Amino acid sequence: MKTIFIYLTFFLLISTHCSSGVKSRERRTGTPQGIFTDDSLLTLVQYRTFQYFWDGAEPNSGMARERFHVDGIYPENDMNVVTSGGSGFGLMAILVGIERGFITRNEAFDRYSRIVEFLKKVDRFHGAWPHWIYGETGRVKPFSPKDNGADIVETAYLMQGLLAVRQYFMNGSDMEKLLASEIDKLWKEVEWKWFTKGGENVLYWHWSPDYGWDMNFPVRGYNECLILYILAASSPTYPIMAEVYYEGWARSGAIATIRGKYGYVLTLKHNGAEEYGGPLFWAHYSYLGLDPRFLKDKYADYWQENKKPNSY
Repeated sequence: MKTIFIYLTFFLLISTHCSSGVKSRERRTGTPQGIFTDDSLLTLVQYRTFQYFWDGAEPNSGMARERFHVDGIYPENDMNVVTSGGSGFGLMAILVGIERGFITRNEAFDRYSRIVEFLKKVDRFHGAWPHWIYGETGRVKPFSPKDNGADIVETAYLMQGLLAVRQYFMNGSDMEKLLASEIDKLWKEVEWKWFTKGGENVLYWHWSPDYGWDMNFPVRGYNECLILYILAASSPTYPIMAEVYYEGWARSGAIATIRGKYGYVLTLKHNGAEEYGGPLFWAHYSYLGLDPRFLKDKYADYWQENKKPNSY
């Protein structure tokens, strides 16, 4: 497979610049100034989403918190635990913030620089990050008892955001080009092929320095993890073979189906589930980094698949 780069679904929003009914102060503060137009409502939703990742970021790392319970009701105060995959989504939201005028390009550059410096120093395993990381120290916070190492799926979500940032800054100033090159180095250090567990034709979700492959979770489609296989196949340094995609993700064709309800037919099915197309986030996570228009393989037209109801 050739690299499919990484013009996010968020860029569809960027390209449709809000103009009517939105004053400059609304763009900066998200404060409504009277009757909402469609554009001003869209901008407000985008601003509130952006703010979660901007003002709500863990202060040392600049990354997205997994959660932050200000009311103190939650039994564990984990306000400084950051999430790798969620941070990838946040990286993209900040790009939207630049284009919408919520922040300046320089403000975003400073935040991205802090995040990249943090990611260069934190716990990684064969180039992959864990699901949760302590923002103050960069050490792993176990997601579960044996999930205290690499999470290659969350790494894919983070990496699609990093690659979007790389593309955005790669032709900028000298400092921006340096940031893009640092991201490129992180991209090339992820050992995607290693997660085939010694050469099996499937990718495995987890690896632990203490428990090895004990989680034993092969990633098979169809679900939210398509971006993992696309990035793994596109790697310039540690690519998987096509057989890993076709035998692992596509389950030697068992991914295909013809099922439907209410007049809609889906052509892909979840591993082990015949009766439904899956929750809606299956149509979100991978397509933040993949443009499904004109994206096809022997099993599906992914634009058509995403336009259909994804759960029944």
